[in-house]
Amino acid sequence: FAVSGAEELDVITLTSRKMRVFLLYSIYLLLVLSPSLVQGQGHVLDKPVTELCLTCICEAISGCNATAICTSAEKGACGIFRITWGYWVDAGKLTVNGEHPDSEKAFINCAKDPHCAADLVQNYMKKFNQDCNDDGEMDCHDYARIHKLGAYGCQADMPYNFQSVFEECIERYEDEGFE
Repeated sequence: FAVSGAEELDVITLTSRKMRVFLLYSIYLLLVLSPSLVQGQGHVLDKPVTELCLTCICEAISGCNATAICTSAEKGACGIFRITWGYWVDAGKLTVNGEHPDSEKAFINCAKDPHCAADLVQNYMKKFNQDCNDDGEMDCHDYARIHKLGAYGCQADMPYNFQSVFEECIERYEDEGFE
């Protein structure tokens, strides 16, 4: 029994695809089901961003890579959503486990905690809610633009890689029946 190079590549691609779906579904479940002790000046009450949208923003911004805590040692972009210090401040300085927002590690600890970071995204979108693509509705496409380009730059062109990964993620989950 011999396996050709093409068949081996198909198996690897299928396995890689299954692992990616498993990883994204695991993050989706973590964001939906995991309780978190998130506190801050602007705790999330209304959550405008769906769990699917959060998952696809995460996939597009970082590949949902939780191992890369921060992109730089001095308060760079941190966590699976690549949250910056300014974003954290604008989103209400949420913290985990009762940590004081003024503590030295409060920003990094929240940004690297998937649930706290997701709550930051929710707060940021609630605060800067706008129709960035002028289609007449606020949806995940607008939230992705706000997250990547910022509240005041969301009408600019999206970076190609971010846009293509985001769109592919949305389409994949919609094809699987998620909304």
